Amino acid sequence: MSPTLLRKLKILSIICFFSILVGILYQRLNEGFIDHSAFIVGLSLGVSLGIFELFLMRKFDSYIKNYPLLLVVLLKASIYTLFIFLISSSLAILAGSLGGKRIEEMYEYLFSSSQLYLIIYSLTFLAIVIYFLQISRLLGEGVLFKFLFGKYYKPVVEERIFMFLDLKSSTTTAEKIGHEKYYAFINSFFNDITDPVLNAKAEIYQYVGDEVVLTWKTKIGIQNANCITVFYSIKKKVEENKEDYLKKYGVVPRFKAGLHFGKVITGQVGDIKREIVYNGDVLNTTSRIQALCNEYNHDFLISGSLLSLISIPVHLEQQSLGKVKLKGKKDEIEIYALNNLEE
Repeated sequence: MSPTLLRKLKILSIICFFSILVGILYQRLNEGFIDHSAFIVGLSLGVSLGIFELFLMRKFDSYIKNYPLLLVVLLKASIYTLFIFLISSSLAILAGSLGGKRIEEMYEYLFSSSQLYLIIYSLTFLAIVIYFLQISRLLGEGVLFKFLFGKYYKPVVEERIFMFLDLKSSTTTAEKIGHEKYYAFINSFFNDITDPVLNAKAEIYQYVGDEVVLTWKTKIGIQNANCITVFYSIKKKVEENKEDYLKKYGVVPRFKAGLHFGKVITGQVGDIKREIVYNGDVLNTTSRIQALCNEYNHDFLISGSLLSLISIPVHLEQQSLGKVKLKGKKDEIEIYALNNLEE
């Protein structure tokens, strides 16, 4: 099972869990008792929302991604509620017909006050869930739950892998296509890295101009060489969309990356704007490794200490560049370049 599908199924299970609780609460408040129908209604609502939000509406999301958050929430909640009402009404009419009920009885039921309350209740629930899903996307994968459960309320020491991935020739490209178009160009690139990042089980820590910082817990990053394969998955994705880039912008993204690992202190900071941040020398070191890409004329550099922990794919070749003295570092660090033999 792909990590992307597994992630969606996890989110779907969370949605279903809360929708079942909502179904139970609705029946208890509305009818004064609880039976199996609360579970069925709640599960049906959760599955319907999950399928719409996670599988069917990706194309629609691309059209409304620049809309105000409130409008996105209301629009999506209204659409989902309408679909669910139409489907449930159709099933109710079919069941009523098979049960020998008259049309008048079925219409009276469908447009009764209890059905209106159910629609309002569903709309409210859908709006709340969609709001939290949208906020989760704004904050980054998994960040909302870290805030909700106070995972980093107290700082903790972690060992993490970091990748600094930066677009090449940024100034030249911006001057060539114009700054507004360059913003759209960067945004298209950041959208295209989504699936490779999720498949590599990476977290997006920061966007800094035209640079993105990815991170993994070390165990996850070295598993299946996730922290290395993500670079080539992004290259493959860009190549697949090459014609679109040329058509829209007249240029295709080229990028470089540096990879390193080490211990960081992870915690929440800020008051009026709270954020989970990583503090440690590893970030400065990784940034400086990436800066060496131009000097050594390679797109992907990795520290020897990290490379020693990873079984690299057979189609990749490691090339030692020797020990390098990085600015601000007392000791030299061994650097390797990775080359794809299939390119």
